[in-house]
Amino acid sequence: MIAKTKLAEALSAGRPALTAECLPPHTAESGAVKKLAAAFPASLDAVVVADNPEGPAGSALACAAILAAEKREPVLSIITRDRNRVALESEILGAATLGVRSFLCLSGDHQSKGSLPQAAGAYDIDSVQLTQALKAMSDSGTCLDGRKLDAALHCQVGAATHPYLRPMDLNIIRLRKKILAGAAFLLTQAVFDLAAFTEWMDAVRAAGLDKKAAIIASVLPLASVEKAKELQAKGTYGPVPDAVIARLAKAPDAAKEGIAIAAEMAKKLKTVAGVRGIHILSGGCEFAVAQVIKEAGLAQA
Repeated sequence: MIAKTKLAEALSAGRPALTAECLPPHTAESGAVKKLAAAFPASLDAVVVADNPEGPAGSALACAAILAAEKREPVLSIITRDRNRVALESEILGAATLGVRSFLCLSGDHQSKGSLPQAAGAYDIDSVQLTQALKAMSDSGTCLDGRKLDAALHCQVGAATHPYLRPMDLNIIRLRKKILAGAAFLLTQAVFDLAAFTEWMDAVRAAGLDKKAAIIASVLPLASVEKAKELQAKGTYGPVPDAVIARLAKAPDAAKEGIAIAAEMAKKLKTVAGVRGIHILSGGCEFAVAQVIKEAGLAQA
């Protein structure tokens, strides 16, 4: 059974999906999350809640629950870095009881890259195994320990994919494994190099994988030259072209220019065969999402 979510309905109807990222604020105040919820346009099909991507932040589960209460459909990210399979199963069941019906399965960046490098990583299972486990819980109600739920979760399962990893053959093998494990949608890393992304999409279509799961391409509005250089050095989102950095450096308002660059890329990505939607990575600048949507003509902001 397909989860009854706005995102699932968009994908099943063949309508381009529109999603955005929310980074839970490092606070104990629910009002901060409600303020973020108000910043997201109602035209979004879902808001993807990040799970401690760079170190401790607010609870992704709590943030997702508040977003749902504020009429913003959440997709809960769950990373395997910080939880063993006992905690993962508990988190999923807890989310389901709060009405969360969409999940994004991630392994997570190594803890040495975050604000608490001394933290121990769990890595009990990886994102592919988590995807497979969630799919079983969704379809048949079978949990990680083999026990059966009273009823299946009927949730929507997603995963992440990196268009710039090479060699291409290994990239496609990894993508196929996630789809076979049960991923119904794949969010890409932020796209800055359209030519390399298009090359990857050509390979995805040649393998027929665009027909097996929905590829949702991501854009990221860069807020500063410093942030662009940091991402370029880390290689987190693949190549950040020098031309992008030069354009940000030349602009009188780098943040405004970053939004324009993201909007221009979103327009181009919409035309790439096989792309089923656009995901806006906020990078913690959630209030930029509506402007990207407006400038890209994605929907009414």
